[in-house]
Amino acid sequence: MYKRIVHYLQGSQLVQIQCACPERVLNLLGAKGILFWDLQWESEICLRLRMLLEQGPALEEIAGQTGAEMTVLRRRGIPVLWGRFHRRYVLLAGFAVFWLLLFGGNLFIWEFRVSGNETVPTETVLRALENYGITVGSPGLEIDQEDMRNHVLLELHDVSWLTVNVKGCVAYVQVVERQRPPEIADEAGVWNIVAARDGLVTRVRALDGKALVAEGSTVTEGELLVTGVYESREGNTYMTHSLGTVEARTWYELSVSVPLEITEKSGGRREKTALSVDFGKKRIKLWGRGSISGASCDKITYYHPLSLPGGLRLPITMVRESVTYYDGQSVRRSREQAQKEGETLLLQQLKAQLGRDGSVTETRFSAAEEGDYLTVTLQAECLEQIGVPVQVQQTEEAN
Repeated sequence: MYKRIVHYLQGSQLVQIQCACPERVLNLLGAKGILFWDLQWESEICLRLRMLLEQGPALEEIAGQTGAEMTVLRRRGIPVLWGRFHRRYVLLAGFAVFWLLLFGGNLFIWEFRVSGNETVPTETVLRALENYGITVGSPGLEIDQEDMRNHVLLELHDVSWLTVNVKGCVAYVQVVERQRPPEIADEAGVWNIVAARDGLVTRVRALDGKALVAEGSTVTEGELLVTGVYESREGNTYMTHSLGTVEARTWYELSVSVPLEITEKSGGRREKTALSVDFGKKRIKLWGRGSISGASCDKITYYHPLSLPGGLRLPITMVRESVTYYDGQSVRRSREQAQKEGETLLLQQLKAQLGRDGSVTETRFSAAEEGDYLTVTLQAECLEQIGVPVQVQQTEEAN
């Protein structure tokens, strides 16, 4: 294997020799110290052998002395490649750039992959790293992890630990978010629990304080449910921070107006395509106009990152923007389509008002046309926790 590599670097040739006495040629080659290998006899007067390119003139001289006919069948090796391409400057430049990107690209960061963050946005993490100096195109071998954390964690208040591991040209950012302790209730002062809205009580849990309502009671918004000021059987007065929950059946009525006339895409479509190259953070436009588009068009952007064999990511991304322009046409949709859209919007509004703890037990929809609009109404019955804490003022405590 070692000899093959050396011969390839020096350059070799496969030669066919024909003469009346081939043995004489071999003897002269040995006498002059000319190296040859892979000797094959094709006939009594013909043989093949391999030898170095630089020893070709010596073989030609021996062939002239012996009256042999010499034919070069094949040449290979670095000198042969150089002879073919040394005048093709563009090809050589491309070859040099390829190897430069292959080996030099690994020394810089061209891509970030963030993991471990659930509440902290990825953009926030990358922005903090960029402020420190770690961004696309930064050297990947000169990151002081301790110094980086001391600076970056000052900006990321919800992150307790962070590290950047560079493999090839990809920076893997691992984030550990800070575990916030649960909020501790403010026990200072006297607090009551009142109703946030009207409802029919289904369950009362008074952990501290005295419940003033029971299951089956009808309450109105603002009504006192659990008091923090109460008397014991012995006549002693207690003032405390009421704690507890009051679940109740509640009713909602929501309405929304949905247009019956809408604008749809119709004929007259035409497409335009723009091509550009992203080199790191720099975008170079190659063809077509850029990314400005109006309201009456659809735009799709395709990104094609370039990679070398073996999966090595390059800092080059081909970008193709496809913009489709269309003419708008006003059409009147059916009542059923408009009502379905209205029902979806109302259910989203109801879910937002209920929050995470509430649930919908029954819904009824109705709809009525008013000109070019359809008014959709939702009547819903829900089950939710309606108790909210309210601090008692000092004047009330004194009374």
